[in-house]
Amino acid sequence: MSGDRGSVAASEAAGPLETLLGHRFQDHRLLAQALTHGSIGGGPRSYERLEFLGDRVLSLVIADMLFRRFRAEPEGSLARRHTALVRGETLARVARDLDLPRLIRLSRGEEDLGGRDNPALLADVCEAVLGALYMDAGYEATRRFIVERWTPLMDEDPAPPKDAKTSLQEWAQGRGLPLPAYETVATAGPAHAPTFTVAARVEGHEPATAEGSSKRQAEQKAAALLLGRLDPS
Repeated sequence: MSGDRGSVAASEAAGPLETLLGHRFQDHRLLAQALTHGSIGGGPRSYERLEFLGDRVLSLVIADMLFRRFRAEPEGSLARRHTALVRGETLARVARDLDLPRLIRLSRGEEDLGGRDNPALLADVCEAVLGALYMDAGYEATRRFIVERWTPLMDEDPAPPKDAKTSLQEWAQGRGLPLPAYETVATAGPAHAPTFTVAARVEGHEPATAEGSSKRQAEQKAAALLLGRLDPS
């Protein structure tokens, strides 16, 4: 741990995090791996493999929750709800509730670059923790935790969320125009925390540009700006 700054040992982190997860780990190496950035662990010792697993488990559980709860909704509405609940911003929010920013093991360089507050990193580590929970406790324990943490988030949107890109697409289609187009016009910042600048265009209208920590986020922001200009109501 001599290369870390502002992080805690896995044995220290285990107790409070296990309480929040509702499970006492048999193999604490899994939890340590889930909290380890590649700048410390590298390769199979970092969170990436567990993130891959946790992403799939979360997607399945959320899909099952939505399918059972919103029995009258068509696939499109369920898909929009699913996207909102598994996107990076939602995962980063859960990560902060679990105090993961304090627990992530980062190199001094990544720490100095602000990696501990990077929403994309927090989302990845949150998925890795879900992967570790699945590996140590199994599907049912992981499902219970996800249901507990994501049900309040699901309750926040009684109607299926409609993102800005969908709304802009519907606006264009309603006027017989081609689908909106999105172009990444610039990328800046360090590799662990890039900033993307995206232009949203609708035929016959001036484009709108916006920045975001991911292309998806920048596209959503640009679409919202353009839609606000085209349809201020």
